[in-house]
Amino acid sequence: MDDPELQGLREEAASRLFSGPVDFLRSAPQLQFLPEPVVPEIAFCGRSNVGKSSLLNALTGRKAIARASVTPGRTQELNFFDVGRPEEEGALPLFRLVDMPGYGFAKAPVKVVEKWKALVNSYLRGRQVLARTLVLVDSRHGLKAVDREMMTMLDKAAASYRIVLTKTDKIKASELAAVAEKTAAEAKQHVAAHPEIHLTSSEKGMGIERLRAAVVADALGEGWMG
Repeated sequence: MDDPELQGLREEAASRLFSGPVDFLRSAPQLQFLPEPVVPEIAFCGRSNVGKSSLLNALTGRKAIARASVTPGRTQELNFFDVGRPEEEGALPLFRLVDMPGYGFAKAPVKVVEKWKALVNSYLRGRQVLARTLVLVDSRHGLKAVDREMMTMLDKAAASYRIVLTKTDKIKASELAAVAEKTAAEAKQHVAAHPEIHLTSSEKGMGIERLRAAVVADALGEGWMG
């Protein structure tokens, strides 16, 4: 069980970090466009319309650092954001956030889906600096087949991940508790899944501070306090 005082300190440190520089670096439509693997990376993935852009904005304290894609091409790219930058000239960021393209293509052509799978699978398997992936799941629907497919892909890539339930303000507390319990039980069947299920609402700010602290701990270590 977490020490409340220690958890509070971690959340404060994470909040301070994200109140500093958070900058868009680049989009990578193919592996050769990835930035050099020199700092830890935290990746975000989820079905289309799961609220990924809203969560990224809430975590970073920005209004529009991540935008919902309006063009099919952009949805097929990995978008990188630098977090924290020491004052020394030319210094590297402390870590990076990676906005992965949404999955669950109801109407996408087969070639588009296969291109997405190849890019994501190659990134997950070959990215040594990938510290953790966040799998976003709409709390109103729970885990879907495409989420399970993503979790299995992460298991096979030996890429550890956290499950984050989004839009928790949209359902009743009793329903949320049931979804969270069911999700946690299923997560235990996946070797790369972290046991903690995060409950979040980007709109209401629920669970954001705790998840922010978890992201920083995953990237920089449990003991990082700034």
